[in-house]
Amino acid sequence: MGHQQVKHPVITIMGPTASGKTDLAMTLCDQVNGEIISVDSALIYKGMDIGTAKPTSQELERYPHKLIDFLDPKQIYSAADFRRDALIEIEKAYQKGKTPILVGGTMMYFKSLVEGISELPEAQEKVRTEIEEIANQHGWDHVHAKLAEVDPVSAQRIHPNDPQRINRAYEIFLISGQTMTDLMKKEKQPIPYPVKQFAFQCEDKTQLHQRIEQRFHKMLDLGFENEVKALYLRGDLHLDLPSMRSVGYRQMWEYLDGKLDKEEMIFRGIVATRQLAKRQLTWLRSWQNMTQLVIGNEKENLQRILNSLSC
Repeated sequence: MGHQQVKHPVITIMGPTASGKTDLAMTLCDQVNGEIISVDSALIYKGMDIGTAKPTSQELERYPHKLIDFLDPKQIYSAADFRRDALIEIEKAYQKGKTPILVGGTMMYFKSLVEGISELPEAQEKVRTEIEEIANQHGWDHVHAKLAEVDPVSAQRIHPNDPQRINRAYEIFLISGQTMTDLMKKEKQPIPYPVKQFAFQCEDKTQLHQRIEQRFHKMLDLGFENEVKALYLRGDLHLDLPSMRSVGYRQMWEYLDGKLDKEEMIFRGIVATRQLAKRQLTWLRSWQNMTQLVIGNEKENLQRILNSLSC
């Protein structure tokens, strides 16, 4: 890859939900001839627009985003899938003479892209189905116990109520004869481009909590309930899918299921979004080589990024 001649490094804009990442990325796009690549595990799904705060069609016309809106909510997409696709999009952006701007809040995606990811075997439908059949007969506890026999480290890390991860870890062993734990110790390949990383930190949680609450109510006004109802009525989606585990969607689904009343759904949706923001901020506290951005001050943030690029 001819990444030595790039005019600008890859720019990453990270931060908690509702911190203003997308708006900043769009403003920056004009300044550096940018190409926006989304780093968000919910924006990848079609038909999930309001609850994910997907940019509007007008914004997308002016600032097309890569890696959004291309998967059905039934599909599963891993950090390894993201890394593969993001590297392709970064290379394409450079070929066009543009600056790749990666923006989003899925820290696991950023981490796998920047630091590299252990090469794990591709999923095999046949093996997955075999494991699911064992689980149907004997329960996921039984599969978890089988995993513990071959890979105790993964079994300890993975909760017995997490069928998706149990399946994956056991599948890796069945396909490759090696444990996920051993495979993950192998050498990782970091991103083959220079990178400048920026992130919204948050000293004052009150401001962020207000933004989260306002945004949740705005989503409800925009028709979030109808959006989830359409997904709910499809009949082939369920709460164990990563797409439906996205914050807001799970709570709205439980409301449609009659498990929560409206007030409780709103309360839980906002609390779940705050918890997500807290986890994102915890990730960012341990992040290396990162310039801080300030929530609510776009002019200053833009200046910080441009100054950093001209160094």
